[in-house]
Amino acid sequence: MSVRRKATGIALVGIAPLALTALTASPAVAHGSMSDPVSRVSACYAEGPESPKSAACKAAVQVGGAQALYDWNGVRDGNAGGKSKERIPDGKLCSAGDDAYKGLDLPRADWPSSAMRAGDHTFRYRATAPHKGSFALYLTKEGYDPAKPLKWSDLEPEPFAKVTDPALKGGEYVFEGKVPQRSGRHLIYSIWQRSDSPEAFYTCSDVVFGKDGAGSGGPAGAPAPAASAPTDRQIAAGADKSSMGAMRPREAKEAEKEAEKPRDTGRDGHEHGHGHEGGSGNAVRPDGAGEPVDGQRLAETGGDTSVAPMAIGGAAVLAAGAAALWVTARRRAARHRG
Repeated sequence: MSVRRKATGIALVGIAPLALTALTASPAVAHGSMSDPVSRVSACYAEGPESPKSAACKAAVQVGGAQALYDWNGVRDGNAGGKSKERIPDGKLCSAGDDAYKGLDLPRADWPSSAMRAGDHTFRYRATAPHKGSFALYLTKEGYDPAKPLKWSDLEPEPFAKVTDPALKGGEYVFEGKVPQRSGRHLIYSIWQRSDSPEAFYTCSDVVFGKDGAGSGGPAGAPAPAASAPTDRQIAAGADKSSMGAMRPREAKEAEKEAEKPRDTGRDGHEHGHGHEGGSGNAVRPDGAGEPVDGQRLAETGGDTSVAPMAIGGAAVLAAGAAALWVTARRRAARHRG
């Protein structure tokens, strides 16, 4: 083999790892929200961010704006690191302490609710960007008053259900739990803590125990609506209105500060400016099957849905260069033989 051909071979071998690196080196992202029982933010999103039907969801939009509902799968703390109780203050559990979601913290007894009963229950958590981690579900204590701000002391100190890396089926994490005995209106609080990142996600699901089930517990005896999870069609329709890829003003200020220091993270737990919450995080399969699209699957192996196109583009450029180099080498070899 000539020196030139040998050099060509070495170049091609070297390019392959670079292409793979471009596809897998970016940090992963996780997004999601409880779908059974339906989370507060998901129920309001299903009603329609611009014109919700229930009084509670209307109030939430009035306080926090409709954008929080379009970003229904992003209630999180990027630096939780298993210390949610220390980081999230009382009265702000449903928003995870993020003012963008402050409408979810409104103390009301008429939030859309799901019927619940004691005993075995199959829980479902919609994952628009799946990732490894653990789920812990907490139930409010007897005597819980939904008309008062939710505090950590309102929840049982230990989760009634806890699971690590549950099965992902149809775009949802599915796992079993045994619900304690209760009566009337209560709330199930979930914490999804990633295992490869300090980031954690949170949901408040309003539930009603008893023969009346969902639809009871409104103010002055008025019925509260039953909660419904958003459909694949609704999620796909609202994906382009998500601001998850846009940097919020607070995050922009933090990014400026972080740029002057060694590599670090702000509250969101990611490097600012890489668009970690791109609208693609809400994408679903065109056939409505609910499975994450290919870009989302990268999250399970360390890819980021928002930067996957950039990585793939970079890999394509490398591949094109490799192909051109190979063709040039073959032509020169042919001329040499001739």
